[in-house]
Amino acid sequence: MKNPPGPRLISSDVKLGLNVTIHAFTNLYGCEIGDDSKIGTFVEVQKGVKVGKRCKISSHSFLCEGVLIEDDVFIGHHVVFTNDKFPRATNEDGSPQTDADWKTERTIVRKGASIGSGSTLLPGIIIGEGAMVGAGSVVTKSVASQTVVAGNPARELKAL
Repeated sequence: MKNPPGPRLISSDVKLGLNVTIHAFTNLYGCEIGDDSKIGTFVEVQKGVKVGKRCKISSHSFLCEGVLIEDDVFIGHHVVFTNDKFPRATNEDGSPQTDADWKTERTIVRKGASIGSGSTLLPGIIIGEGAMVGAGSVVTKSVASQTVVAGNPARELKAL
């Protein structure tokens, strides 16, 4: 692992591949990061997330539980993944929700895809192999392989 200067929080349950670079002010726990991947400053990667080989996760991005990133994926700055279609802080009786009170939705980013800076991805979708998501997009449904999407909500612009 290559560590540029600065503090970072990497839990003991994190599985790191070879030649992983992790920049300062990161928070990684219960996740797996593949060989030759780079994690930027101010990134959080939560439990159960798997990041493949040769990926670049740019600064200020948030990868929540339920996210799978395959090999050779680019995640731009300030990309946010979500994992709950109906988030609530409390149950109907007013009690605080716990992990048992919601279902984590899976989000998959296939090999070689690119997610532009400032994008938000809703849960339960698949970004196809080699697809590109334009900066600032809100992705509400799956994106086909080798397709460019952009906007709010993201719509197909062209095939690659």
